[in-house]
Amino acid sequence: MKNKLQIYSIDGVVPVIHPSSFIDNSAVIIGDVVIGPNCYIGPNVSLRGDMASIEIGEGSNIQDNCTLHCMTGIPTMVGEWGHIGHGAVVHSARLGKNVLVGMNAVVMDESVIGENSVVAAMAFVKTGMHVAANSLVAGVPAKVIRQLKTQEIEWKKDGTRCYHELVGRCKSSLVPVEPLTEKDANRPSLQVSMIDGKN
Repeated sequence: MKNKLQIYSIDGVVPVIHPSSFIDNSAVIIGDVVIGPNCYIGPNVSLRGDMASIEIGEGSNIQDNCTLHCMTGIPTMVGEWGHIGHGAVVHSARLGKNVLVGMNAVVMDESVIGENSVVAAMAFVKTGMHVAANSLVAGVPAKVIRQLKTQEIEWKKDGTRCYHELVGRCKSSLVPVEPLTEKDANRPSLQVSMIDGKN
């Protein structure tokens, strides 16, 4: 039996979720939120569209314990193929296509991250910072370190492709179970292959 998703309207505004996307049952989605096709929304994610809109572009993944929220009237936007790492916070910011925000990074109000950029884990992007395309951003406060190499951008895309596959795996085989009490000799091991960027 499937657990019920935690999806709420507010002021009559109902979230929009493309049916091809996967939403973990522990995620909370409120109000003016639009989730595009083939997205992954992980455990304990909070998408609070109760102050302004939140838009998640096609093929994006929002990983465990992330929070996306807004200042009043200033939306949050994640472009196509966005990759938001575990525990990150994105608040009234605009992320271009194919942006990676690392684990526990914070991207603050009215900041703009250009396409194909990487915000390093634990970085703090200050209010209003504008980052050009193809940039590596790191530090507290965050600074542009350098331009990314083509190989690094392709590495990021490979990671996002893994989450595209995970969407299908979760939709087809993720089910609640009772745990085994001991390891059985016939218990299968997980077989996950790395994505080849040439595919």
